[in-house]
Amino acid sequence: MKIWLTSTLSLFFITGCVSTTEYTQLQNKNAQQRLLIQQQQSQIDALKGKKTRSSVQKAPKRNVKLKKVEDDNYSSEYMYPKTKQKPQNTTKLAQNQTTTASSMMGREECISMIGADKFEKYTQMFGNEAASIKRCAMLKAMN
Repeated sequence: MKIWLTSTLSLFFITGCVSTTEYTQLQNKNAQQRLLIQQQQSQIDALKGKKTRSSVQKAPKRNVKLKKVEDDNYSSEYMYPKTKQKPQNTTKLAQNQTTTASSMMGREECISMIGADKFEKYTQMFGNEAASIKRCAMLKAMN
């Protein structure tokens, strides 16, 4: 039993040491390859840079003269215009339709449409007969 234990521990130790040495050797090779690639890239860039610098010219700088700003032409009406309100014809038309419908509909017609008990209930809820007649006109318009 002691032999198995010592042999397994020694195997783990040996494999761990071997794998770390291989890993460090691979890292060193990769570092050397990266260094070579960087040197070659710098040489290529230097060769290209000499050709491109002479062939590509920078655009000439323009001398721009600034204009003087006139701030005395400020107009508050231009900057903050008043919003135009829409004409209220649509709401007046809707109000006229409800008043004409309620004026056309009478108490008897409303009672015949919804019944006397509901008419009295609406009268008590809204406070007067005119409101209950408007309610009847609204119900009639919905149908």
